Amino acid sequence: MMLRNIVKASVSFSLRPGNITNLQNHAIYSSGFSVLTRRNVGLQHGQSDPSYAGTMAEVKTKIMERLGLEQGYTPIPKHREHLLKYEPKLSDLVPRSMQDSFTSAILPLSSDKSLQDKYVAFLGHVRMGRLMEDMDMFAVWVCHQHVKMNNLPENVPLPYTFVTILVDKITFSDFRTKATEDIRLSGHVSWVGKSSMEIVVWLEQMEGGVWHKITRALFLMAARNATNTSASPVNPIEPANEEEKKILDGGVLRKKRRQLLQASSIFKCEPNDYEQSLMYDLYKRTTPQTTMELNVRVLPPNCRWMSDSSVTNTMASFPENRNAHNKVFGGFLMRNALEISWVGANLYCKSRPKLEHICDISFEKPVSVNSFIKMTAYVVYTEVNYVQMMTVADVIDSGTGDQLTSNVFYYTFAAQDEVPEVLPRSYHETMWYIQGRRKFKYALGLE
Repeated sequence: MMLRNIVKASVSFSLRPGNITNLQNHAIYSSGFSVLTRRNVGLQHGQSDPSYAGTMAEVKTKIMERLGLEQGYTPIPKHREHLLKYEPKLSDLVPRSMQDSFTSAILPLSSDKSLQDKYVAFLGHVRMGRLMEDMDMFAVWVCHQHVKMNNLPENVPLPYTFVTILVDKITFSDFRTKATEDIRLSGHVSWVGKSSMEIVVWLEQMEGGVWHKITRALFLMAARNATNTSASPVNPIEPANEEEKKILDGGVLRKKRRQLLQASSIFKCEPNDYEQSLMYDLYKRTTPQTTMELNVRVLPPNCRWMSDSSVTNTMASFPENRNAHNKVFGGFLMRNALEISWVGANLYCKSRPKLEHICDISFEKPVSVNSFIKMTAYVVYTEVNYVQMMTVADVIDSGTGDQLTSNVFYYTFAAQDEVPEVLPRSYHETMWYIQGRRKFKYALGLE
């Protein structure tokens, strides 16, 4: 039996269509904690539902309007320094409940044929990379719903900038998406710091009159001032009920968990005792017993070298890939990283793998809209039929050729059959192997 059948639990659920005002509680479990929320049942594209924001195209337009920005590209972004005087103090911001920020939007795939062409994959399902783009933008929209300034004069744009810091672990259900049925995004703020917000986003698709879960994601967003030069405070959360209090308490635990994972990265601290033992075992397995010649390695049967298991793509970004502030939209990077990772996993497995988990997408540096972006997807760990990908996005200086890493992405794919074992050939690759193993265990809840 494949490992996926041993460790994988069913996470599919459905929402029964019915009265729009009927509310249902349900739990989504992930890595030892539950996220509870009040969800709208039978959402009917905004009919009598105040939380419905429209289509995702309409959401994008509303974000631009709230920020006082206009459609169309100009090389120099619109001047926003005049909004700095409206930046609030924390004491000016009234507490908000999670219900206050709950909102939803629709991708109208059932009725928009041109949209179908943009989202459809080869076999008729929906491109997950496109959905990651939409989830990132939707998380920004949720931030707009949470932040409320009672003393902001009418017709003055919101003096904020919202940026994605990281995307926490995402687990996908077994529901098979279709490019001809509507997809719903919904979510709310689940935790706040002084200038940061954790956003929970659900992704569901309509089939047979029932909403089916595709995935649920946690976005950590930063609130910045109008010119994106310093942090800005956000409204604190005041739970409206016991359910929201549980969610808020869970957010505190997740923050501590994120800090622990970042501090224990292989790039910041040495391997533990077990991992050092594992490294020695890798050395023995790949060192020939017949010679003591330096740097001679041997590849065991049914294995592949990590250095031979990567794919690279270098692309130019364009204004169509920008966010509201003339930087490369984080969702664009997420889509391209996911798609090149899928290519790498496909070539490694020699079959079409299924995306199971996305683990810890970090945004280290903003990317200018005129950048050259180099993405390299590495197979860094394998176990039975699982392939763990680490994808690195570097910004290339066209004048000097210097590279600066802007993002690191981790994806877990599952193949139908057992895959060859990937092995490191150098100490540097061994560190990546250990990091990939950690991310794999975390994604599957094995450690």
